[in-house]
Amino acid sequence: MLAACALLIAGCASTDVEVPDISVAAPTEYSADLPAAGLDELWWRAFSDPILDDMIARGLAANLDIAAAGDRLRAAEALLRAERADRLPTIGGSANLGVETGDEGTRFTAGGGLFGSFDPDLSGRLGAEIRLATARYAEAGYLQADRRRLVAAAIAAQYVEYRRTGAQLALLEESTELQRQTLRIVTLRFEAGLSANLDVRRAAADLAQTQARLGLIEVSRAEAKHALAVLLGEAPGTFDVPASADGNNAIPDYTAGPSIGGPVNLLRRRGDVLAAEARLAGATAQVGIEQADLRPSLVVPGSILIGDGSLDELFSSFLATLGAALDLPLFDGRRRRAEVEAAQAELDASFADYRQAFLLALGEAENALVAIGAYRQRADALAEAIEQSETALGQSNALYREGLASLFDVLDAQRQLIASRQSLLDNQADLATAYIALHSAAASANSE
Repeated sequence: MLAACALLIAGCASTDVEVPDISVAAPTEYSADLPAAGLDELWWRAFSDPILDDMIARGLAANLDIAAAGDRLRAAEALLRAERADRLPTIGGSANLGVETGDEGTRFTAGGGLFGSFDPDLSGRLGAEIRLATARYAEAGYLQADRRRLVAAAIAAQYVEYRRTGAQLALLEESTELQRQTLRIVTLRFEAGLSANLDVRRAAADLAQTQARLGLIEVSRAEAKHALAVLLGEAPGTFDVPASADGNNAIPDYTAGPSIGGPVNLLRRRGDVLAAEARLAGATAQVGIEQADLRPSLVVPGSILIGDGSLDELFSSFLATLGAALDLPLFDGRRRRAEVEAAQAELDASFADYRQAFLLALGEAENALVAIGAYRQRADALAEAIEQSETALGQSNALYREGLASLFDVLDAQRQLIASRQSLLDNQADLATAYIALHSAAASANSE
């Protein structure tokens, strides 16, 4: 379709349309390193998660936004056929039947004729209208492909969020068990007269604070599940995410996805960028339509009439006519030229929209690449923080039992460990989401 849009613009140039240079200065490479590549266009397979693969396949088949985009594509195709039909002669007919009663009795009469017209498109308007309809058909196709891109990315992102919340619930259970152990130790020391009641209350408060996160996590989990249901075209209240084979809630781990190519590939891959290019072609055709109204137009009408008579004399009266109607634009207060100027301004705006669509796509890819690099570095630091926090908690617990450290030291080390584990979990999910954003930014409009 990219070549088709170029032909559209070239075709409109034959009607003296000022066509902007649609070339965009794209950088030769991204500012950050690209991830490893090695898979096909189905980038979500890089997560090696059959549940995710199945959900995206179901979503691409049943999503209602994609279905609506397909219906709009069919409508655009039908309108294109209608515009092409205007290049053919139109033929209509009429017929009349009557009854005459007189001295000679009753007589049945009949008559009718054929009439039609043909527009040789002297002004070029019909050709421009076909180019406009072709551009809109191409745009509808690209928008349908772009909707598939967005739906696949949305399903993957919501699936990661659902897994994140499941992992958060598992981590919450581990954290509360850790705090329960601390509370039991403090309670025993208090009962033995070795700790103050204040220590018991502090430990109990920390445990309650951690447990209070349960409701928030469940809300986020339900929201992710309901969003997945809508994306798959199902009712949120009855939808459920299949359990993983091993029964855990591990966040999908990215391995190696397909190459996204360089920045210039966004001009040839992204559905929204290609749709903006098609709109630019349509705006060029619209200028051609308005310019055609400045030229003379010619319509050739004709008719064949059969005179009234009895059924036996039906062909006794016959008349055929052929003429021509020439429309010459003389004076309209410069209205038509103003409409040409307006169409030219819309063409300029469409070119700006086209460039903006590319820049937004480039920005999405750049943001994702920066995020991937940052989250990967952060993962190493968080793993080190967890290791150190576990050591610090073990030491503080031992010192507390010997009366050489305060409960504050124990609780502080405990909080740091819980926070580090939570941060690492979130970082894993954020990294997976960044990979999704990267491939969504550069996904091919033709990938299934």
